[in-house]
Amino acid sequence: MDASQPTSVLFCCDHNAVRSPMAEGIMKKLYGQKIYVQSAGVKNDLEIDGFSIAVCQELGVELSRHRARSFDEMEQWGDDLSGFDLIVALSPASQRRVLDLTRLHHLEVEYWPVLDPTGLGDSREQRLDSYRQTRDQILHRILARFGEPETAD
Repeated sequence: MDASQPTSVLFCCDHNAVRSPMAEGIMKKLYGQKIYVQSAGVKNDLEIDGFSIAVCQELGVELSRHRARSFDEMEQWGDDLSGFDLIVALSPASQRRVLDLTRLHHLEVEYWPVLDPTGLGDSREQRLDSYRQTRDQILHRILARFGEPETAD
């Protein structure tokens, strides 16, 4: 990673239960301590999704301890959006909310349209395949945006 990369990234989606936790976990797995990473949702009315946990575990990414949080909770806890170099919205609703919340800040905001896998597929295996597709979309976008992670020598 080069010096022009952000040092802090916030991923966001609708509920902070599927896409943004996946992105946070994958990013932390790939780049470790090099980039500060968090995630949030427009709402936090859901717990981390079990299918998200399962498909990320296939890559060695641990999500079971993730606690969903909303933008409102971030503000209540003193987390300032202006403290992030980059905010990545993974859903249209989160993009609208981020643009509204950051209209007075000079922040880089990117929108990555990523499949919402919830409700797709009839069988367990079909649902897992939908979640894998979402996970892989996120993984490819992260690698395209931030480059291959450095390996320890």
